[in-house]
Amino acid sequence: MRLRRKGDLICTALLLSALCTLLYIHVAPGADKHDAEGKYVTRRYITMQTLEAVTQTASPSAGSTPENICQDLEKGRIGAATPPALDLLPWSYRQYQWQKDCRDFSQIINQEDKCRKVNGEPLLLVSIKSKAEEFERREVARKTWAQEGRVHGLHVRRLFLLAIPANQSALASWSRLLELESQVYRDILLWDFQDTFFNLTLKEIHFLKWLDRFCPTAEFIFKGDDDVFVNVENIADFLLDADPMEDLFVGHIIDQALPIRSNKSKYFIPEMMYGSGVYPVYAGGGGFLMSGHTARRLYGASKEVDLFPIDDVFLGMCLLRIGLKPQIHKGFRTFGIVRPSAAPHLQTFDPCFYRELMVVHSLKVPEIWLMWSLLHDPHLNCARKESARRAFRWKSKRKASPGAASKTKH
Repeated sequence: MRLRRKGDLICTALLLSALCTLLYIHVAPGADKHDAEGKYVTRRYITMQTLEAVTQTASPSAGSTPENICQDLEKGRIGAATPPALDLLPWSYRQYQWQKDCRDFSQIINQEDKCRKVNGEPLLLVSIKSKAEEFERREVARKTWAQEGRVHGLHVRRLFLLAIPANQSALASWSRLLELESQVYRDILLWDFQDTFFNLTLKEIHFLKWLDRFCPTAEFIFKGDDDVFVNVENIADFLLDADPMEDLFVGHIIDQALPIRSNKSKYFIPEMMYGSGVYPVYAGGGGFLMSGHTARRLYGASKEVDLFPIDDVFLGMCLLRIGLKPQIHKGFRTFGIVRPSAAPHLQTFDPCFYRELMVVHSLKVPEIWLMWSLLHDPHLNCARKESARRAFRWKSKRKASPGAASKTKH
């Protein structure tokens, strides 16, 4: 009888242990779950210690050094092989972890004379992030708001910032296209790294380096995306009393933003990469304005700050490094324009409304062309709409998550 009871107790203990193990597998962090396509996948939890061990030993091939990895990456010798331990991370972060120290890539297309002075006039350099396949966006910008010439005492020059297409087969003639485009317009900068979301930070630091070497005399720099509408006249008016030899950094400023922890998000940042704190204050990447003096200081800081996969947050880290608090301006609408419930009568796609703004993000090519045409219509009369505009005031400051802010990316 005692043996039977003892056996029953052992069996019960074993069953309870098995049940606890199954429950732990289902509820533990990184346990089995469905992916975005509904397939059942297994993901193991990775600790900070595991990540450190992986990043210290992982390499695309045996015996590789960080210098060799960067050389192989630039020469296209790195294939799909990834260290097995890094399979614990989402695919983009597998690559990012063993490529994150590669920050010096060669330039394929340059415009060395872009910042040549004209009659000694102050220079406003308009720099626009774009991709090889977005020719229509570049073309509408050239024909509308990003035209080169003289605007309210400033000489405006234009540049598009590009890298190698991530999917070259989708645009087989991309190299020839950019070569001819550069010959015609003289406004293309092309670097030899992949044009992906995580490489926008590379585009940031290479542009700052280019400014320091080829455009050190630029008084002011606007930097934005290729799907924005910019009122360059308003920017020029804003800069009338600005000193290019002093710090200036203005845009749609975001503070108290938290990292996105959902791995289904494009802006996912695991805790092992950035802890539980908030991001430093930064500007929405859709468009911001800075002085040449500030650009040179940011270039120095960019060499001292570790690369971070969200470019506008990285620039916020550089601003923190130089101790500069960016200036908020309600004319920068890098989240686009949404009609508020408090003013249902307000027509947001109205040239009289856009006339008072500086930057509006997330416009389609026809919308950019249309708004430019409406704003420059000699018969435009906004006097009768003055009372409607005064009936509602837009808030000048808005907190948002970095995910929302980073939707200004490609």
